[in-house]
Amino acid sequence: MDTISYRTEFPNAQQVTHDWVVIDATDQVLGRLCAKVAKLLRGKYKPSYSPNTECGDNVIIINADKVRLTGKKMTDHVYLNYSGYPGGQKELTPEVLMKKSFNKHIKPGMHPLFIRVMKGMLPKNRIGRRLIENMHVYNGSEHPHAAQTPTVIDINKLK
Repeated sequence: MDTISYRTEFPNAQQVTHDWVVIDATDQVLGRLCAKVAKLLRGKYKPSYSPNTECGDNVIIINADKVRLTGKKMTDHVYLNYSGYPGGQKELTPEVLMKKSFNKHIKPGMHPLFIRVMKGMLPKNRIGRRLIENMHVYNGSEHPHAAQTPTVIDINKLK
């Protein structure tokens, strides 16, 4: 047939390439940084984006302890947890979650504050639960993912 095909091609999981990206969070506003990271995790910056496949990149965030929040949000903003039992409601502030990230019992790469913020920006389904595992957050400037040869990008250049 000599006609042009107007069929839209969607990539599947085998055709997608997952790159590794390093982002420096020094002096970045937490919400604005996480909004751009959420787009990177979903793959929305790629021309082959498809909403039903995991086509995003693996993101490494370094210097997470130097991230900032505007206003008095570090001490006044409250995150609520509820276990479902009477008296089971807990209140956490970003300051408490930031201190928890320095505990040794927390798995490396899992920053409680960033996970809390990113879960709100990703889909609430299977893909969202898989995408949050592609984000690795470290308080210092070192990370154990040098073998993946990640590329350093400037988050301020992304829209």
